[in-house]
Amino acid sequence: MASLTGGTYPPAIEDSAERDALAQEIKDWSIAHGLAVRPPPAVVENNAEGILAMNAPVTLFPSPFPKSCFREAKAIQTTYNELYASISNDEEFIAGLVQEIAGADDFIANLWQVHQRVKKEGYVQNLSLGLFRSDYMVHQDGDRLQIKQVEFNTIASSFGGLSAQTSLLHKHLAQTSYPHLQDTAAASTQLDLPENDSAKGLAAGLKAAYDAYGKSEQGHPTCVLFLVQGGERNVFDQRHLEYELQQSSVPVFRLPFSEILQRTSISPKRQLLYTLPTNSSKVFEVAVVYLRAGYGPSDYPDQAAWEARYQIERSSAIVCPTVLTQLAGMKKVQQVLATPEQSSSTSPVNNSDNYPTALKRFIPQEHNQKALLRTFTNIYPLDTTPSGLTARKLATDPELCKRYVMKPQREGGGNNFYRTSIPAHLKTIPEKHWSSYILMEIITPPPLTNTILRNGQLEKGGVICELGIYGTCLWDSTSGEILHNKLAGYLLRTKGDQSEEGGVAAGFGCMDSVALV
Repeated sequence: MASLTGGTYPPAIEDSAERDALAQEIKDWSIAHGLAVRPPPAVVENNAEGILAMNAPVTLFPSPFPKSCFREAKAIQTTYNELYASISNDEEFIAGLVQEIAGADDFIANLWQVHQRVKKEGYVQNLSLGLFRSDYMVHQDGDRLQIKQVEFNTIASSFGGLSAQTSLLHKHLAQTSYPHLQDTAAASTQLDLPENDSAKGLAAGLKAAYDAYGKSEQGHPTCVLFLVQGGERNVFDQRHLEYELQQSSVPVFRLPFSEILQRTSISPKRQLLYTLPTNSSKVFEVAVVYLRAGYGPSDYPDQAAWEARYQIERSSAIVCPTVLTQLAGMKKVQQVLATPEQSSSTSPVNNSDNYPTALKRFIPQEHNQKALLRTFTNIYPLDTTPSGLTARKLATDPELCKRYVMKPQREGGGNNFYRTSIPAHLKTIPEKHWSSYILMEIITPPPLTNTILRNGQLEKGGVICELGIYGTCLWDSTSGEILHNKLAGYLLRTKGDQSEEGGVAAGFGCMDSVALV
């Protein structure tokens, strides 16, 4: 990547006074513009009143990113939206994969049980909403640079609010601070900083669903309900989406996932009704439920939490995502799409020329199939199929495992097992449960450097960037008709090149933006 920037960008800023001045400018701008998070306990032990905020971890400079890769990732997003809407509609396909996993994964089994309960009594809402994010890294193969998909997120695709603000921060610095740096080569660099409307784009998807729901039959005012985790540190990211919606005169309320049963009820026709905790005379009919919680086992500490998810799923509200859409985001789905249907144990997994995948079941157009396939990397099952047996050999070999990451069916950072930790973890679980994981070849990005401002401290060194492209999709799960399908901005997360995980909220990565090269 240094060859793409001439080796002069980003600047090192050796002078400590200059570096500290730039960091202070970032701190102030970030708080003034809501590029912020609640402080972690390691920084502030007691923030019980929620009165403190700090700048989100962020890079001092936007990171260079190949223009061709950025354009490809954006161009393919609406096709990815269509793909995952189609998968969400295919109960038979999802059921087959759940059956492979559920015996070793109670969380997936419980999600499926919620769907089964609602299906038995009959769904009353045909419309489904997806606020998606497809994550990529640039893979370097000799002189060739190409995007390869890390994962596809169908629930709680975060940082759309903060990402838009990060792009604005770096544009502000490019106009006000970078030109005055002592490093004259860097100061004279004309950065190509693309527009990023991720907050507006995601809010527009929620607004499309809100409008499609229509007026309340019972005469209640309608609203959008954000389901959130208690003690959410990433609250400002979510607030930016709320504020965008409220600009369109859409009532928006936040409800902790743990309080669903206390604050909502179901009418005889299964409308979801929300009573304001501050004014019990105010009752809203919920048009759209947006889950920023409920994506992991920790959100379901008891049966009451599963009853709460069931209440949401069985209601007439448009749910983002439904259980089926959430299950479509399983890593197992990504693996099946990338793995050839007819492959021997010696065949490469991602050989799209000779081995068609399940992709054609959902995307009939050959040119769209090929465009998607180009973004896939080698992904293996860990079952007893020929591909799975190959993967088991790779995962348990002390040398070969160094090229892979093993993933469970989870969202959020901190769940994966990398390289030499894979064989050790497999030894701790019964072999019959191995099939609940996938094995993915590690993507090899080109080397980059940057400086990260995290918790008030500057960290300089090699970094790895991960690009997320947002998309919004509203579809009719009965007819399959797609009513809304849009690109919705981007996210760039950056981490130190010695870190395996990239989650910002989990404390691994930081916010960044793209400088096209």
